[in-house]
This record gives sequence, structure tokens and C-alpha cells, in this order.
Amino acid sequence: QVQLVESGGGLVQPGGSLRLSCVASGNIVAIYAMAWYRQAPGKQRELVASIISDGYPNYADFAKERFTISRDNAKNTAYLEMNSLSPEDTAVYYCNAAVQTGPIYSSRPYWGQGTQVTVSS
Repeated sequence: QVQLVESGGGLVQPGGSLRLSCVASGNIVAIYAMAWYRQAPGKQRELVASIISDGYPNYADFAKERFTISRDNAKNTAYLEMNSLSPEDTAVYYCNAAVQTGPIYSSRPYWGQGTQVTVSS
């Protein structure tokens, strides 16, 4: 019913930047919140940043001052701009969205398949 597709990942040198995109499609009535998570090999998935419809971004400690989350509500798209990347940022980055798909004011979470970000010298 709802699909999230991430893009923008790849290989980048330490200190470099990447901009990830997440496009939601399907039977979307409203997207209450969008977020980025990441999961490194052997580690649990962790929140990177989140943002609600009116803005109000929130960041994990490691993302503050380096990453910026934004969204374009008209395009059902979220972005994550990542700067000053280090090898510790290497992970699969996943998009998450709380989506209303029917007339009832409620939502359920949806996940994308992830995009690989590799920071290596």
C-alpha cells in the first residue's frame, strides 16, 4: 500500500558529504513523521534523525551539527544531508515514515529497503 525508496548512498571519503533521499508512494493520505535510521554490521538499528510535518527536526547525538533532515511534503520526500562523514558513519541507512492510508486518523510505520553508505579512505 505504501512504498519507501531510498537513494543517494554510495562510497565517500572521510570528510565528504552525501545527500540521501526517501520518496514515499502509494495510498498516502498523510505522512505524520519521517525519519532516518541506520544499521552498521553487527549492530542494532539506531535513529539518526526525525522530522514531523510542521518541521521540528530531532537528531541523534552523533548527527548533531553534521546532518540535516528535511522534507518536502508536496513530494512525500525526506532528505538527509550528511557532512563531515567518518568511517563510523558506515551503515545501511533506512527511511521510516508514519503514514495514514485511510480515512481514520491513524498511522502505521513503513520502512524502505535501505541504501548503503560507506565511508572509507
